Amino acid sequence: MSQNAAVRRWTDIANPSRFLALADTVLPWLSTAAGLVLAVGLVMAFAAPEDYQQGSTVRIMYIHVPFAWLSMFCYAMMAGSALGTLVWRHPLADVSLKAAAPIGAVFTALALATGSIWGKPMWGTWWVWDARLTSVFVLFLMYLGIIALTRALDDPGRAARAAAILTLVGFINIPIIKFSVDWWNTLHQPASVFRLDGPTIHPSLLWPLLICALGFTFLFLALHLMAMRAEIWRRRVIAMRRLSARAAEAGPAAEHRA
Repeated sequence: MSQNAAVRRWTDIANPSRFLALADTVLPWLSTAAGLVLAVGLVMAFAAPEDYQQGSTVRIMYIHVPFAWLSMFCYAMMAGSALGTLVWRHPLADVSLKAAAPIGAVFTALALATGSIWGKPMWGTWWVWDARLTSVFVLFLMYLGIIALTRALDDPGRAARAAAILTLVGFINIPIIKFSVDWWNTLHQPASVFRLDGPTIHPSLLWPLLICALGFTFLFLALHLMAMRAEIWRRRVIAMRRLSARAAEAGPAAEHRA
């Protein structure tokens, strides 16, 4: 694809009407793929063998790990949207950021909750303030702060810029989460999938995990598209109401001048 064609496609997607048409086309396929892949992954997870140390408790890994991955993936995507707002002035960048924040907050909360459930039989406690858990909790607070900021300011432009700046500042927490188990002595186990020397998980456990992660990723993308679509329509409704209000105010004023 030539550079001009790539720029033209980027510009086409920036048009809200064209984006809505694209979302309407993609969403049914993406939702179906999410349901099918998740069903296959969960069936494989229940059929997978137990861990020799953790027993059947290890099965919570198949939802906890995807939640944790997606909590960071969502924030990284929001950081890209923040750059789109501040640098490239992409019309849908702030829509993407605002739509993703609540979804990321839910995935992070689910990661914390399932991690606590997993930690109780393994560590003997629901929660410890070690580096990994604390940094993920900070990520959850960042999500809540961004959601509050986008709703606190009435001016959409100011809200978009402020949320973009806060998102980029908070992005420093993502590598801290990733490498916290390597930099500090924590109860949380080190990375066992994405390693330079390859995964350390047995394939009988790894494949169900990867398929579940793929299914939850499809689910996240479908939810994000739906949230962006809803946000675009919400902004259009607000704009139409403002135009109607201005027209209603201009009518009596014109009659008074006449």
